[in-house]
Amino acid sequence: MTINTSITIVLNGTIESVKSVIPISMGIDKPSVIQQPFTRTDKGVLIGITGSLQGRLIIEGNEDVFSKIGEAMFGMPLEGEMLDSFTGELGNMIAGNLATSIANTGVDMDITPPSLLIGNTQITEFDKGLSLPIHLSSVGSFTIILMVMKANEYNY
Repeated sequence: MTINTSITIVLNGTIESVKSVIPISMGIDKPSVIQQPFTRTDKGVLIGITGSLQGRLIIEGNEDVFSKIGEAMFGMPLEGEMLDSFTGELGNMIAGNLATSIANTGVDMDITPPSLLIGNTQITEFDKGLSLPIHLSSVGSFTIILMVMKANEYNY
């Protein structure tokens, strides 16, 4: 399987995972390529991807968007430590759902525990990066970043 095929499977699985985890009407833009270094400035969560496709899945946005997602899911706005905890768990739910949903596609994938990203963060050392903007009705937008490492081991 080529790297492009694996990435397509992971991106499609990510879209389906987001739709199944977040109970808000959404629009999803086409993915775009990102370059190194990747810089983000507010809040996010990083999940490592291991297996036949190695890399990182980052969900990034601002605190207000994550709080409103939490409110839609749990009936109350979240802030402070509860918001930080929820942001990490949201990443875990999306990535876990993704790993389960692509289990029968030929892409062997496992995930690491979530790492919260707060404030200015710069990430380097990835071979291929894609940005997938997601717009939630009456909430705002967040972005999913897929960073693939060791892409040179694949044919593309």
